[in-house]
Amino acid sequence: MVVIVLFVLLPGTVFAAAQGSTGLSWPWWVWPILLFLVCFILGIIAVPAGVGGGVLFVPIVGGFFPFHLDFVRGTGLLVALASALASSPALLRIGLANLRLALPLALLVSASSIVGAHLGLMLPGPIAHTALGLTVLGIVVLMWRAKKSEFPEVRHMDALAGALKIGGILHDAASGKEIAWTSHRTPQGFVAFLGIGLLAGMFGLGAGWANVPALNLVMGIPLKIAAGTSSLVLSMTSSAAWVYINQGAVLPIIAAPSIIGMMLGAFIGTRLLTVINAATIRKLVIAILLFAGIRALMKGLGIWN
Repeated sequence: MVVIVLFVLLPGTVFAAAQGSTGLSWPWWVWPILLFLVCFILGIIAVPAGVGGGVLFVPIVGGFFPFHLDFVRGTGLLVALASALASSPALLRIGLANLRLALPLALLVSASSIVGAHLGLMLPGPIAHTALGLTVLGIVVLMWRAKKSEFPEVRHMDALAGALKIGGILHDAASGKEIAWTSHRTPQGFVAFLGIGLLAGMFGLGAGWANVPALNLVMGIPLKIAAGTSSLVLSMTSSAAWVYINQGAVLPIIAAPSIIGMMLGAFIGTRLLTVINAATIRKLVIAILLFAGIRALMKGLGIWN
């Protein structure tokens, strides 16, 4: 009986309160279904675009669903983790993710994301929405202007990359060639990942939106290895999520349908990675983030509630 009360009456109470604040009168069970469908679609497009599910989930759900942003950010980190966990084993198996590269990056992102999570929970609601909107619009500019190179030229690996033995052979199915790769500017890349983790924890965005440009443009990692390793890093960086869980900022009725939908979508997205045009998916992601970022900014400023 206690379980029935918790899973039926409590979700209804939470969603009724949420709807009361927005003037909506839909039954509470409509929202989990919508969350599942939205996250399923986001999971499909997130993997080929090389971004985590969190960077799409937080601005869209935070802007268009009647939930407090703290709950959305907490779930966003779990969603990013779930989509990465769903895709990482397959990416490792087909050689599009590198464990030696991912491990030190995951350590840096985990440490800085904990700090970011504590800072994010201290922000008042309107300020958090405004900051989220500005951050997402900044991500849009970064993704639009970033000129990614499929196979960056790395003439010499640096000392840190050599010590960590970062490198390998990429089996490129498109050309049928085997391409040797390594890293340069590795210390600068590690510093960039500290900042990425801070923002990821603060806004619950995951870190895929910045992982790929940092790996590809700063460290000279081939684009497919960068996208695959980005998902692997996300699968190992759940530290900030525990901060939100400890503060009670994760509701199962929001998290469960979101995670299930995102993981199912990511399974499909992983299989599309080798055949779909990633540039087209990237343009779609930019358009979605632009709209969601404007929505979050206007909500924070009180223009569009």
